[in-house]
Amino acid sequence: MKAAAGGNDKTIVVFSGDLDKVIAGFVIANGALAMGRKVTMFFTFWGLNALRRPETVPSLGKNLIEAAFGWMMPRGSRKLSLSRMSMGGIGGRLIRGIMRSKQVPALEEMMAMAIRSGASLVACQMSMELMGIRREELIDGIQVGGVAAYLEASEHADNNLFI
Repeated sequence: MKAAAGGNDKTIVVFSGDLDKVIAGFVIANGALAMGRKVTMFFTFWGLNALRRPETVPSLGKNLIEAAFGWMMPRGSRKLSLSRMSMGGIGGRLIRGIMRSKQVPALEEMMAMAIRSGASLVACQMSMELMGIRREELIDGIQVGGVAAYLEASEHADNNLFI
């Protein structure tokens, strides 16, 4: 069986839930979108935390383990910490302040911009099940799909990044 030839699409696997790495993913995604490229971002494991709503969604019927994951993991992009020099959360606030002073859009603005520009943001269904994350907990504009959705998109891409 011959593999499909790649095109100019871009795929990004967002495995990390670190603020700086998620920012980098969205900078690249928005750059590709500005070039007219199709972008698919596949969020798995800790990367899913960037897609969570900041508020608690009541009565989802979670078991004890699923509820514990929900309590322990950051709820949304504003709660992500830096991969280095987090300093108990101060590092993230410092980076956000520097971005604001340099007129760089905040992560949340980059996320909204990517969605408005047509990026496909796909939450990994298997990771959601393993970590007890329900569809209702995700921000608007997110698709849920399995690894086949990512693999299909990557067959049409000339770049595939793992962050």
